[in-house]
Amino acid sequence: MRVRDQLHRELLFTEAPKRIISLVPSQTELLVDLQLKDQLVGITKFCVHPKTLRDSVAIVGGTKQVHFDKIRSLSPDIIICNKEENTRDMVHELNDIAPVWVSDIVTLEDSYDMINALGLLFDRSERASEITRKINEEQDKFSKFLQHVEFKKVAYLIWKNPYMAVGGSTFINSLLSINKFQNIFMKAESRYPEITVEDLHDAELILLSSEPFPFKQSDVIELKKTLPGEVLLVDGEYFSWYGSRLRNAFQYFKKLHWLFITIF
Repeated sequence: MRVRDQLHRELLFTEAPKRIISLVPSQTELLVDLQLKDQLVGITKFCVHPKTLRDSVAIVGGTKQVHFDKIRSLSPDIIICNKEENTRDMVHELNDIAPVWVSDIVTLEDSYDMINALGLLFDRSERASEITRKINEEQDKFSKFLQHVEFKKVAYLIWKNPYMAVGGSTFINSLLSINKFQNIFMKAESRYPEITVEDLHDAELILLSSEPFPFKQSDVIELKKTLPGEVLLVDGEYFSWYGSRLRNAFQYFKKLHWLFITIF
């Protein structure tokens, strides 16, 4: 069986891989929802959904650094990675252990392609189609909900000291656009530009993500002291996880917009 990952790299298997290591939290959750939990032999310390998974599956490190000897000892048939969350050097070294399937997600359509590709690879195509169909249905409902909503200028922050925002060509930016949020850093040279508080003055709404930096209410209060725009905490998993969690993301976005109606 010949397959290609989202970097167009060709991988060859004699049968559907059975022993899986996933080094991407959102894709780990997807694999569980594809009914592949029993085939997972290794995950990262950041693979927090479902919550009990780390009690039964080996932890092999994080998304940027892993224990290669531990991964080798688990004898995986395949290792699932992501272009952004894992490093090129890591993927190169992992290739000496087992075939590495790498996703590359910028748009919602990329997510659909990834889900269906993994469904095909692991003989779970029907289940994958159910997941993508549900996500698509929820997106359609959400688009109708927003049809009379005007775009708002928004900044989405992911880090502090220094402050870092989301730029263009990112999955988060794609979801911001679906929410009718005009990202003020969309044209930044970096995908995740370092910014100052002064750079945020044009934003009507500043969103502070729960990950990777865990912004708190104290950060909201701090920024509100100097900025004219509204500042809110948001669940970063719904803006950045591109697997089966998307089935619930649009309901979360809808609740946010009801909150915005009361604010604006």
